[in-house]
Amino acid sequence: MAPDADKKYLTIALLLLLGFMAVEVVVGIMAKSLALISDAGHMLTDVGSIGLALVAMRLARRPASGSYTFGLKRVLIRRAGERADTLPLSVWFIVEALRRLINPPVAEGLLVTVIAVVGIGVNLLAAWAMSKTNRQSLNVEGSFQHILTDLTPSLPPPLPAPSFGGQDGIAWTPLPPWSSLD
Repeated sequence: MAPDADKKYLTIALLLLLGFMAVEVVVGIMAKSLALISDAGHMLTDVGSIGLALVAMRLARRPASGSYTFGLKRVLIRRAGERADTLPLSVWFIVEALRRLINPPVAEGLLVTVIAVVGIGVNLLAAWAMSKTNRQSLNVEGSFQHILTDLTPSLPPPLPAPSFGGQDGIAWTPLPPWSSLD
């Protein structure tokens, strides 16, 4: 496998997720769906994870020098345990979900359902692209496992149930606002 192959596949996954994250924000606002907007916030952590993996790969390629006798290869190990946390965004989602308990908007169920199904496809494509990488690196394997773990709960078909990742307005029926608190 070419040395830049991992970079290529990680970049493909990054661009897929980044593009769909923007779509989810726009459609989430249009459809009044906190579920789509919060999923976009979660996708930000996916994008952050892959972005950090790409930065770590670039740093690790630097040659050894004076104070870095092993180069920066250890950054790959260090990066494997890092996450792109978005605590302020999480707090906003909780506050917004609580606000919706008091005054629930009517979400556009069909639009939310279509975007949810397309999102599953985008996540499958990103996971497929990342499956092509040489996952012997903890850095790359960690990013792949992050995407794979996020994909697993999405595989059942979108159903109007709070256990389905808080998809408010799915299948043309409004879900209770607390379903976005999962």
